[in-house]
Amino acid sequence: MEKYDKSVFAKIHSIESFGTVDGPGIRFVIFMQGCMLKCKYCHNRDTWDVHAGNLISLEDLLAKIERYKNYILPSGGGVTVTGGEPLLQVKFLINLFKELKKRGIPTAIDTSGMVNITDEIKELLSYTDLVLLDIKHINDQKCKDLVGFSNKRELAFARYLSDNNIPVWIRQVIIHGYTDDKEDLLELKKFIESLNNVKKVELMPYHELGKFKWENLGFNYELEGVPAATSEDIGRAKKILGI
Repeated sequence: MEKYDKSVFAKIHSIESFGTVDGPGIRFVIFMQGCMLKCKYCHNRDTWDVHAGNLISLEDLLAKIERYKNYILPSGGGVTVTGGEPLLQVKFLINLFKELKKRGIPTAIDTSGMVNITDEIKELLSYTDLVLLDIKHINDQKCKDLVGFSNKRELAFARYLSDNNIPVWIRQVIIHGYTDDKEDLLELKKFIESLNNVKKVELMPYHELGKFKWENLGFNYELEGVPAATSEDIGRAKKILGI
């Protein structure tokens, strides 16, 4: 088994230096390697394996970020870590975010929130300017079917963010027959309204653009035949949620 200092090295899948959809402004987006969820609709299936990815040092990653600082900051942007599930590499992210704070670079995490709220997670969140929280499904049983896990941890994570006034964007993928039920959306609306830190609600239309990754890896695509969400589907869901 590969051994390395997880506080100064991380397994990273890829990097996007000009991201515009993972937080405000222009973002330096880091796709962390590894995820424990089994989302049927995942478009980054190749990020699941915790043993894959490229081993990158904190020093090298900061040097890459510094190259783009001069156009990231004027745009109101910053650095977003996503995945995979970035919180699986919390030790590294604590040190990364500490260094970004010293450099005046805003930080964001795109996460499922399906983790125990440990002291390390709390420390990381104290250096986090924004959380993009993917609510997989508001119905616990349907959540288990869709991603393989209960939603209890992610809802508790959302509550922790609210209690500690950490800004959050709530995200949910709209999938026909899975996450578009009116009663479920009304329950999601009720939950969101119980939080005091929600700055934005984003509905992401389901698509099949990541299907080829499943096939290239030799896996059957879980949502074969499910139609992509249309603008009408998103509009209906927004109306129900009142956004």
